[in-house]
Amino acid sequence: MEKMKKAVILCGGNIREDFALRYFEKNQYDYWIAADKGLLFLQRNGIVPTHIVGDFDSADSSCLEPYRRMPGVEIRKFRPEKDWTDSEIAAKLALELGCKRMDILGGTGSRLDHVLGNIQLLALLLEAGAEGYLMDPNNRIYLKDRDFTVSRKEQWGRFVSLFAYGGDVTGLTLRGMKYRLDDFTLGTVGTRGISNEIAEETGEIRFRSGRLLVVESRD
Repeated sequence: MEKMKKAVILCGGNIREDFALRYFEKNQYDYWIAADKGLLFLQRNGIVPTHIVGDFDSADSSCLEPYRRMPGVEIRKFRPEKDWTDSEIAAKLALELGCKRMDILGGTGSRLDHVLGNIQLLALLLEAGAEGYLMDPNNRIYLKDRDFTVSRKEQWGRFVSLFAYGGDVTGLTLRGMKYRLDDFTLGTVGTRGISNEIAEETGEIRFRSGRLLVVESRD
């Protein structure tokens, strides 16, 4: 069985270094993709990326100089006037490289428009048959279009919130959760799916149609 290729994408939002470095100790990647200012995190921590992309409007392009003649590092520089964010360029590159899982760090922060744009990227990855996870110390965000389970042992924090993404989610049934549901239609209006908790070792989430935006979070 062919090994699933994984990439980590470092974006220009907030990256808490202690969190990120602990996470990297537990995970291995085929590709390290720095998107614009995300390169500064890698430089500070002595991690060499495999790919660097962006317009470098938020990080001085002089930071590219050490990598221009470094073997094994590919640089793709773009004009600031472009149709896609640096994060989207990085995600599409990961797909081009054959990755089926992408962990995105630095995709959250003070720019809510960029956070929402990065959630949209999760949909792009899902439609391409890949898994995308947008992560910071308090949140792990992902999209699902089929039944799945959440493990209490592996959960990101105490809470699991569910949102209908792009249309109603029909037949939503929750088992092993504090607040159960049976054959429920979760719409795009209202807050019914927020702040559930895993009550057993594993929570089961089943539904007939639609896409669920999942936010595992801690205070």
